[in-house]
Amino acid sequence: MTEVINETDFVIDGSEFAALADHVLTQMHVATDVELNILFINPEPMEDLHLRWLDLPGPTDVMSFPMDELRPGSADNPTPSGTLGDICICPQVAQKQALEAGHAMVEEMLMLATHGMLHLLGYDHAEEDEKKVMFDLQRKLLLTFLATR
Repeated sequence: MTEVINETDFVIDGSEFAALADHVLTQMHVATDVELNILFINPEPMEDLHLRWLDLPGPTDVMSFPMDELRPGSADNPTPSGTLGDICICPQVAQKQALEAGHAMVEEMLMLATHGMLHLLGYDHAEEDEKKVMFDLQRKLLLTFLATR
Protein backbone atom coordinates (compact mmCIF):
# COMPACT_ATOMS: atom_id res chain seq x y z
CA MET A 1 0.00 0.00 0.00
CA THR A 2 1.39 3.36 -1.03
CA GLU A 3 0.56 6.45 0.93
CA VAL A 4 1.23 9.81 -0.70
CA ILE A 5 1.63 12.70 1.74
CA ASN A 6 1.89 16.27 0.52
CA GLU A 7 3.24 18.73 3.09
CA THR A 8 3.75 21.51 0.52
CA ASP A 9 1.56 24.09 -1.24
CA PHE A 10 2.11 22.35 -4.59
CA VAL A 11 -0.83 20.47 -6.07
CA ILE A 12 0.16 16.81 -6.20
CA ASP A 13 -2.00 14.09 -7.75
CA GLY A 14 -1.48 11.37 -5.17
CA SER A 15 -3.28 8.78 -7.30
CA GLU A 16 -0.71 9.20 -10.08
CA PHE A 17 2.19 8.53 -7.70
CA ALA A 18 0.34 5.56 -6.16
CA ALA A 19 -0.20 4.18 -9.69
CA LEU A 20 3.50 4.67 -10.45
CA ALA A 21 4.44 2.78 -7.27
CA ASP A 22 2.08 -0.05 -8.23
CA HIS A 23 3.65 -0.19 -11.71
CA VAL A 24 7.26 -0.16 -10.45
CA LEU A 25 6.62 -2.72 -7.72
CA THR A 26 4.79 -5.03 -10.14
CA GLN A 27 7.60 -4.78 -12.69
CA MET A 28 10.18 -5.49 -9.98
CA HIS A 29 8.16 -8.49 -8.72
CA VAL A 30 7.58 -6.96 -5.30
CA ALA A 31 4.31 -7.65 -3.49
CA THR A 32 2.11 -4.64 -4.23
CA ASP A 33 0.87 -4.63 -0.64
CA VAL A 34 4.28 -3.56 0.72
CA GLU A 35 4.14 -0.37 2.72
CA LEU A 36 5.62 2.65 0.95
CA ASN A 37 5.33 6.34 1.79
CA ILE A 38 6.00 9.07 -0.75
CA LEU A 39 6.28 12.42 1.00
CA PHE A 40 6.46 15.79 -0.69
CA ILE A 41 8.24 18.22 1.60
CA ASN A 42 9.45 21.82 1.54
CA PRO A 43 13.12 22.84 1.12
CA GLU A 44 13.75 23.48 4.82
CA PRO A 45 12.90 19.98 6.10
CA MET A 46 14.62 18.47 3.04
CA GLU A 47 17.76 20.45 3.85
CA ASP A 48 17.59 19.18 7.44
CA LEU A 49 17.41 15.57 6.21
CA HIS A 50 20.18 16.14 3.67
CA LEU A 51 22.48 17.56 6.34
CA ARG A 52 21.58 14.98 8.99
CA TRP A 53 21.94 11.85 6.83
CA LEU A 54 24.48 12.82 4.17
CA ASP A 55 26.23 15.76 5.83
CA LEU A 56 25.55 17.85 2.71
CA PRO A 57 24.24 21.43 2.79
CA GLY A 58 21.12 22.64 0.99
CA PRO A 59 17.95 20.85 -0.03
CA THR A 60 18.17 17.99 -2.51
CA ASP A 61 15.59 16.60 -4.91
CA VAL A 62 14.92 13.14 -3.43
CA MET A 63 16.01 11.03 -0.48
CA SER A 64 15.10 7.43 0.30
CA PHE A 65 14.90 5.75 3.68
CA PRO A 66 14.68 1.94 3.44
CA MET A 67 13.04 -0.04 6.23
CA ASP A 68 12.93 -3.84 5.72
CA GLU A 69 15.69 -3.85 3.06
CA LEU A 70 13.45 -5.63 0.56
CA ARG A 71 14.97 -6.61 -2.79
CA PRO A 72 13.42 -7.24 -6.22
CA GLY A 73 11.91 -10.67 -6.69
CA SER A 74 11.26 -12.74 -9.78
CA ALA A 75 8.09 -13.81 -11.57
CA ASP A 76 8.05 -17.16 -9.78
CA ASN A 77 9.40 -15.83 -6.47
CA PRO A 78 8.04 -12.34 -5.70
CA THR A 79 9.37 -10.29 -2.81
CA PRO A 80 7.12 -10.84 0.22
CA SER A 81 5.14 -8.14 1.95
CA GLY A 82 6.86 -5.79 4.35
CA THR A 83 7.76 -2.15 4.76
CA LEU A 84 9.71 -0.83 1.79
CA GLY A 85 10.34 2.60 3.34
CA ASP A 86 9.93 6.32 2.74
CA ILE A 87 10.76 8.55 -0.20
CA CYS A 88 10.98 12.31 0.36
CA ILE A 89 10.71 14.59 -2.67
CA CYS A 90 11.18 18.36 -2.69
CA PRO A 91 8.88 19.88 -5.37
CA GLN A 92 10.75 23.20 -5.35
CA VAL A 93 14.02 21.46 -6.32
CA ALA A 94 12.15 19.26 -8.81
CA GLN A 95 10.60 22.36 -10.40
CA LYS A 96 14.02 23.94 -10.93
CA GLN A 97 15.43 20.71 -12.41
CA ALA A 98 12.42 20.27 -14.70
CA LEU A 99 12.89 23.80 -16.07
CA GLU A 100 16.60 23.12 -16.69
CA ALA A 101 15.83 19.79 -18.39
CA GLY A 102 12.97 21.21 -20.45
CA HIS A 103 10.21 18.87 -19.32
CA ALA A 104 7.16 19.02 -17.07
CA MET A 105 7.54 19.21 -13.32
CA VAL A 106 5.28 16.19 -12.81
CA GLU A 107 7.54 14.11 -15.07
CA GLU A 108 10.54 15.16 -12.98
CA MET A 109 8.78 14.17 -9.77
CA LEU A 110 7.67 10.83 -11.26
CA MET A 111 11.28 10.19 -12.25
CA LEU A 112 12.45 11.10 -8.73
CA ALA A 113 9.85 8.76 -7.20
CA THR A 114 11.04 5.94 -9.49
CA HIS A 115 14.64 6.72 -8.55
CA GLY A 116 13.71 6.62 -4.87
CA MET A 117 11.95 3.27 -5.20
CA LEU A 118 14.99 1.76 -6.89
CA HIS A 119 17.17 2.98 -4.01
CA LEU A 120 14.73 1.37 -1.56
CA LEU A 121 15.12 -1.89 -3.52
CA GLY A 122 18.89 -1.80 -3.13
CA TYR A 123 20.03 -0.10 -6.33
CA ASP A 124 22.77 2.50 -6.17
CA HIS A 125 24.77 4.69 -8.53
CA ALA A 126 28.07 5.21 -6.70
CA GLU A 127 30.02 3.16 -9.27
CA GLU A 128 29.77 3.71 -13.03
CA ASP A 129 28.50 0.17 -13.78
CA GLU A 130 25.87 0.45 -11.00
CA LYS A 131 24.84 3.85 -12.34
CA LYS A 132 24.24 2.49 -15.84
CA VAL A 133 22.13 -0.40 -14.54
CA MET A 134 20.09 1.82 -12.22
CA PHE A 135 19.51 4.67 -14.67
CA ASP A 136 18.64 2.32 -17.57
CA LEU A 137 16.10 0.54 -15.36
CA GLN A 138 14.75 3.85 -14.06
CA ARG A 139 14.24 5.08 -17.62
CA LYS A 140 12.54 1.84 -18.72
CA LEU A 141 10.19 1.80 -15.71
CA LEU A 142 9.23 5.44 -16.12
CA LEU A 143 8.70 5.21 -19.89
CA THR A 144 6.56 2.07 -19.60
CA PHE A 145 4.50 3.78 -16.89
CA LEU A 146 4.03 6.96 -18.92
CA ALA A 147 3.01 4.87 -21.96
CA THR A 148 0.03 3.56 -19.96
CA ARG A 149 -1.21 7.03 -18.98
